[in-house]
Amino acid sequence: MKTTLVELISKISSGCMGEDEIVKIADEAAQAYADPEGFLANNPDINYDETFPIPLGEWVVIGSLPETVLFQADTYMDVFAQIVASFGPGVAFNIKPKQLAKTEPLTALNRIQIQMGSMNPENGGYVLMNLSQPLDDEIQVVLVYGNDVQRVLQLCAEVGIKAEPSLEALKVAVHV
Repeated sequence: MKTTLVELISKISSGCMGEDEIVKIADEAAQAYADPEGFLANNPDINYDETFPIPLGEWVVIGSLPETVLFQADTYMDVFAQIVASFGPGVAFNIKPKQLAKTEPLTALNRIQIQMGSMNPENGGYVLMNLSQPLDDEIQVVLVYGNDVQRVLQLCAEVGIKAEPSLEALKVAVHV
């Protein structure tokens, strides 16, 4: 489990997290998956209870990802603003978050995906992926290198974390 989690967190962090941080999160999450009661007993400061819709191990993974890796908001404009901020001022984007303010969600997400897909071409661009189940926000995504999408989907399936490419998922949801 821990090895799978290390690979998964490495892939979804797209180089934004150090190896030590990744291993620490994977180790804690593996413990939480294996023995939720024991993990909670050893970590009384953890704010988790059985009413959460995801397992404790998954909650540890999602809750430990920094804001430069996991983007959470209620609108795609706000998600994109977080993505832009995570890249820092030295990276130019063709669209600005406020240009997405009055667009439909599918249009906004499509524009974001086109922008992100054109970046980092040697790794297949970036693909926005829904990860886990949003708890407090409407949207919860990570950026994954295009070349890693299939492997991330496999790893998520192995550990039981819901994941899907955001644009495809929204297209299906809109056309249902």
